[in-house]
Formats: sequence, C-alpha cells, structure tokens
Amino acid sequence: MSALKKFFKDTIIYGIAAILPRAINIGLVGLHTDVFKSNKFAENTEYYVYAAYLNALLTYGMETAFFRFFSKEKEKGKIISTSFITLLFTTLIFLALGLTFAPEITKTFGFKKVMYVKILVWTVFLDTIVVIPFAYLRVTNRPIRFAGIKIANILFLAVLNFLFLWAIPNGIISEGILPEPLNFYEKGEPQVIYIFLANVFASVFTLALLFPNILKIKWTFDQKVLQKLLIYGLPIMVGSLAYVTNENIDKLFLGDMIGATEMGKYSACYKLGVFMTLYITAFRLGAEPFFFNHAKEKNAKNNYATIFKWFSILGAIFMLVVVAYIDLFASILIRQDEYLDALAIVPVILLANLFLGIYNNLSIWYKLTDKTKYGMYISIFGAIVTIVFNLIMIEKIGFMASAWATLVAYGSMMVISYILGQKHYKVPYNIKQVGGYVILAAVLSAVSFYDGFRGNYIIATALVLLFLGIIYISERKELKRLLKK
Repeated sequence: MSALKKFFKDTIIYGIAAILPRAINIGLVGLHTDVFKSNKFAENTEYYVYAAYLNALLTYGMETAFFRFFSKEKEKGKIISTSFITLLFTTLIFLALGLTFAPEITKTFGFKKVMYVKILVWTVFLDTIVVIPFAYLRVTNRPIRFAGIKIANILFLAVLNFLFLWAIPNGIISEGILPEPLNFYEKGEPQVIYIFLANVFASVFTLALLFPNILKIKWTFDQKVLQKLLIYGLPIMVGSLAYVTNENIDKLFLGDMIGATEMGKYSACYKLGVFMTLYITAFRLGAEPFFFNHAKEKNAKNNYATIFKWFSILGAIFMLVVVAYIDLFASILIRQDEYLDALAIVPVILLANLFLGIYNNLSIWYKLTDKTKYGMYISIFGAIVTIVFNLIMIEKIGFMASAWATLVAYGSMMVISYILGQKHYKVPYNIKQVGGYVILAAVLSAVSFYDGFRGNYIIATALVLLFLGIIYISERKELKRLLKK
C-alpha cells in the first residue's frame, strides 16, 4: 500500500471518528438552543472556554511530543509509560487542588455554583489521563478502535443530554430516577448544569473503554525520556494556550463588553463553523502520526505537498457549500430566531478556520525539525492579534469584530508559517495554484451570501457546480492518477 493511499485510508476512518461525534454534537446544539435562551447558552460557552484552557495547560504538549519520539526512539515502551505516568501524576495534583479550593475558584472566576467547578475539575482530569492511550491507538495504526471509542463516547453523551434536557422535563421519564443530589430542575425546567454532568459521565465511560489499554502500560519511568518530552512539548503547550486564546477569548470579551445575550448569539452561530472544524480535525488525526512516521521516506516532501494541495481544495469546497446553503444549515442547528442575528459571522469564521487548517498543514516543518519554539512564537503572535483587535473593535462593530479578529489572526499565522517553513524545511507547495482556488471559493461564497442571492438555492447550486467544474477541469489528470494509485 502506498504512503498516500494509507494516509487517505486512515484519514477517512479518523474522519468518521471526527464527523459522527460532531454531527451528533450539531444535534445537541439544536437541543441546547431550543431549551436555553442565549444568555444561558453563554453560561454554557463560558464554562467550556475554561475547560479548553485547562486541557491545553495540563497536557503541556505531551501528545505531540509522544508522536515525535515514539516514531524515532527504539525503546518505545519507555515513551509510552513515561508520558502516561507524568500526565497522570500532574493531573492528580490538579484534581486534589481543584476540589480542595473549589469555593475560592468559584468566587475568583465568577462561577454561579461550586458544583460547576467540581464538575469542571473532574471532567478535565478524566479527559487528560486518556490523552496518551488515545495517542497510542493513533500512532500504532489502530484507527478503527480509536473511532469506535470516540463514537461510543458521543452516543452516550447524546443519550444523557436528551434524558436530562428533554425526556425528564417533558414527562417521558420521571424525575424520580435521579438521586436527590443530581436533581437540579427548577419548576420542572432543566438547568445548564446537566450539560456539564453529561460530559463528566461520558468521560468516565470513555476511561472505562480505554482501561484495558491503560492496564497494558508498563510502569517504568525514565527521567531522560521525560526531559526530551518536556523540551519538545512545552513550547507546544504555550502554542496550544495561544490557540485556545484565539478560539475562545473573543467569547469572554463579548460577554464582558456587550453582554451575555450577544455572546450567546455569537457562540451559537460560531457553531456553524463546525463543518470546517470537522474536516480539519479528521485531517489532523490522520496527518500527525503520518507526517512523523514517513518523514524519512525519499518522496516525503512531495507527498506533503500533494496532501496540502488537496486538503486546501476540499476545505475550499466545504466553505463554499456551507455558505451557499447557510440558511438551510442554520434552520437545522439553531432553534430560536434570536440567535440568527449573528449569522453574518459564519462566512468569515469558515474562511478563518480554513486558514487555520492550512496553518496546521504547514506547521509540520517546525515539528519535524524539532523547532517547536517557532510554533510557540507564531501562536503567541496570533493570540496578540486576536486580543488587540477584539479590545479595539468590539465596541465599534460588536460581535463581527471577533469574527474578523479570528480571520486576521489565522491568516497572518498561516503566512508567517509558510515563509519560515520554506527557510527551514522547504516543501514544494504550489502556493499560487492553491491560493487561486481559495480566493475563488471565497469570492463565490461572498456572492452567494449577498442579499440578492442568499436563499436562492438555484444560484447557490450553480455556484457550487461552477467551482467543482473548475477544479475538475484543472486537476482531472492528477485526480485520476491519485484515484488509480
């Protein structure tokens, strides 16, 4: 099996692992926006912003460092055990401190209930200790088991959400099935805490599924291996924190500067960017271990260039399709009209996420050359752009400022990474061709979103077919060769 064929095969399986859970999550967004007003949805959003920061902090780049050294070190068992033991130890400390000081954390960060903090601490703890077991499944080419566990997790999560937010409030199932400490209904209405509870229960379920893999880990710790992992991984952690800032700080700013209601609208419509996120996640899950495992092959750089090109083309198609049929997707995902005020952010967010995906593709240069500090610098730069743009522009143009800030940040990160990458690890990317496709898709997306054309599905379909036709005419020879290969 050729390297590219194996890459695409694994990516399809990882794509299923990414798409099915996110597709179910899309349904949950519909449920959440139907049950809760935008100010309550903002409460939910703020909770997961803190969760994202904690996940980035507590994994401290260990996952990427694991991939890097597992592929190059002979004693792979030490890489597995040392990385897992280290994460387990630090996360247990976090668990103990978080539960002990939950009341103080609640007051400091403005959580409404101490229970919120305790659930958050448990969820982050459980999600962190499965990072290495999941990474091991990916690096040892076991995408089917990986996908199966991910899908089982989201199905369990969905069942709990529908139980807590729909079945019990509508009298399908009695409240009496819940033990008294978990009865958080006020006048029969569900509370946001049930979303948090569903997540922590789903995390316990995932840990149980991975437990057989965890038991196989040998309890050997190597200090020299840890030193290598930390030197490589800590800059990745800083970059991850900067990435979380790019993705989430806008929501906190919006809540503080123009109110929870506007933040809730923005956050709900931001979820429509999930289609691009699905695609990027599927690519990343398949690409990261592939790039490391095949770095020494003779035609590695040509393969990277080919993957980059088709990733960008497919991403441009995703963007155009979502924008062209945006009202249709919005009607499926968003149940209350008050949220639709922020729909104008979606085309901007989709293009921004495409830039992020391209940046992730380009970033392989600093991971393969062990120059992860550059990734840290680039991510910090993007975070500064996001913060400054939001602080200056939110009061002037509202939530659109946050969308444009995301686009400018990811666009600049993409350009900087390409320029530096060509100096340190030159890959023959066809930038002019790929750039032309992305610009064309952005222009056609803007045309379809224009007031005179928006909602006209004949025009939308014509624009999509036009773009697909141009791609086919331009790329038919290579496409046939790749499919044959």
